[in-house]
Amino acid sequence: MSAQSLRPLDELLWSWPTVCKAATNDWAKSFAQSIQRQSRRPNWMPTPKQHVLMQRMVAEVYRQRGDFDDCDDFPLIED
Repeated sequence: MSAQSLRPLDELLWSWPTVCKAATNDWAKSFAQSIQRQSRRPNWMPTPKQHVLMQRMVAEVYRQRGDFDDCDDFPLIED
């Protein structure tokens, strides 16, 4: 995954509280909480590996919730 395909950090952190609540195993919970703490530091930036993992975790949360199921089927507004 290239740096160009990574979501901006502010987008990932916006969803991060949901990721923290949805973490299902000890490693994921620990990682999510660690990122939550670190992100409060001024000028903090994740390592490239952390950034990729954060993106995967956010995507997994929304995939599991079904937020993007049938997203091509928006209802049409008719006159």
